[in-house]
Amino acid sequence: MPLFRLAADSVLFPPVELAEPDGLLAIGGDLSAGRLLAAYRQGIFPWYGENSPILWWSPNPRCVLFPERLHLPASLRRVMNSGRFSFTVNRSFRAVMEGCARTPRPGQDGTWIVPEMSEAYSELHRRGRAHSVETWQEGELAGGLYGISLGRVFFGESMFYRRPDASKAALAWLVQNLARLGFEIMDCQQETDHMLRFGAELVDRSEFLRIIKRSEQVECAAGEAIDAFWRGRPPDDF
Repeated sequence: MPLFRLAADSVLFPPVELAEPDGLLAIGGDLSAGRLLAAYRQGIFPWYGENSPILWWSPNPRCVLFPERLHLPASLRRVMNSGRFSFTVNRSFRAVMEGCARTPRPGQDGTWIVPEMSEAYSELHRRGRAHSVETWQEGELAGGLYGISLGRVFFGESMFYRRPDASKAALAWLVQNLARLGFEIMDCQQETDHMLRFGAELVDRSEFLRIIKRSEQVECAAGEAIDAFWRGRPPDDF
């Protein structure tokens, strides 16, 4: 079946059921804020490399982490309790993206966080949809991660570290707080041994889409706390 090519003047996507077995759904379009948000609401995300057209994906099954099922290895638990790191939210979004872009990935030649991706997600950050978590050690950015928040779903995008355990600590800190805020899931997009060790699991794409839809329809009781968290100013008792 020919790959679906997106129209330049529309943010409509084909049904995700038409994705190829590897999850590839469509090609083309742009990275406008409207198109990106429409994609995430349908369980679709862009992923492509340098000198490639924009590719849109919707894998089945989907790798997700239910925050209340987070598994912390004993060694990382000791790191979290040691006070070695401190954490912030949305303090250095662009620096986190740049750190993720420059981090070598096993089996990957180059980076998928190309300049237009950085610009697009920075725009989503300015609109309050894309967020970063920073890990600090001795006043320096030691690692972090970024992603998209819609309703009670956090769509994880990428992470990096400059000091040992810094990205793992950022992930653990974020997921623990997502659980406290009533988030239903963290989307991990692709299955990796790294995320499975943290308790991620595979769910059918149809179930993943039901969670997204329910998450945006049901008002979260902790809505004000969520807003404060992403502003980097959580309530005193948080």
